Amino acid sequence: MGHRQHLVRSILALREQGGLDLGDGTVLWPEPVLVGRREHAVRALAEQHRLEHWSTDLDAVLADPSVAIYFDAQVTSAREESIKKAIAAGKHVYTEKPTATGLAGALELARLAQEKGIKHGVVQDKIFLPGLLKLKRLVDGGFFGRVLSVRGEFGYWVFEGDWQPAQRPSWNYRAEDGGGIVVDMFPHWEYVLHELFGRVTSVQALATTHVPQRWDEQGKPYDATADDAAYGIFELEGGVVAQINSSWAVRVNRDELVEFQVDGTEGSAVAGLRKCRVQHRSTTPKPVWNPDLPTPEAFRAQWQEIPDNQDFANGFKAQWELFLRHVYADAPYHWDLLAGARGVQLAELGLKSSAEGRRIEVPEVTL
Repeated sequence: MGHRQHLVRSILALREQGGLDLGDGTVLWPEPVLVGRREHAVRALAEQHRLEHWSTDLDAVLADPSVAIYFDAQVTSAREESIKKAIAAGKHVYTEKPTATGLAGALELARLAQEKGIKHGVVQDKIFLPGLLKLKRLVDGGFFGRVLSVRGEFGYWVFEGDWQPAQRPSWNYRAEDGGGIVVDMFPHWEYVLHELFGRVTSVQALATTHVPQRWDEQGKPYDATADDAAYGIFELEGGVVAQINSSWAVRVNRDELVEFQVDGTEGSAVAGLRKCRVQHRSTTPKPVWNPDLPTPEAFRAQWQEIPDNQDFANGFKAQWELFLRHVYADAPYHWDLLAGARGVQLAELGLKSSAEGRRIEVPEVTL
């Protein structure tokens, strides 16, 4: 993510287009400094992209007055302390999520940033995807009437690592290293639901580990101590009910890796990463249940696809542009560390709900 989406498809893509035009005659030219723990890896990445600045010493980079923004795409367990250092150094902060390993830590980061007077943001990339942008247009335009429910399906089969190399790093499956699908995906579902339909007011979740043994990057077996699947029900402000399944142990039988079906009194929609299909009340068919005969209807053919009637940029790049405008041109931006804390809270309460086997209220997060 840090390499492909944030460096190559965001920062370097901005440079390739000639910088970011701020609209007042100013063009912003991002100059990245790569920082990592492994010297050979950071040097190789810098050489690959012909970048001049790289380091293994975060403290030294944070002490450099020419560096204005700290961006964090580390493993979750290392993120909190590094962001604290960046805030103390007076750097603006932009970070992947979850922002911390627990709500208390996430709220402390938001409080420290507010007290320091820096600008801060959290990556919330899903709402910048073409499919969800189309879905938001439908919500904002009143297409659904009264929204009743949201059903989400996310996931794919992550190889165990014995037959084929796993396509996700092994730390994702070790709870002691900050892994688990709840801490990874519930922060995403929080901002998707919050932005499109309303604040999450309760959660009832079941988290489980379907694949108890996996093989790491060196081909050695290890015990998977983190959850690899989660099944959640979320109540939202206004009465909408959302049900989202997340799994790294499911084989895909849908058009995209994530899909959301939204049903309302006036119409329904199914949105994925890129596509969005709709069915209005006026064109809703009348299926008849008869288990003794083959179904004569092609249900998917009864939906209308929303066209790509605007240009959709890479979602990560689009949010980088907004954050850079926020920092340098004081443009509005509300996906901050407090918003990130809401995602951490939902993950924390989701795990608690699973452990205790009960529905849990989600209080509003404030500083």
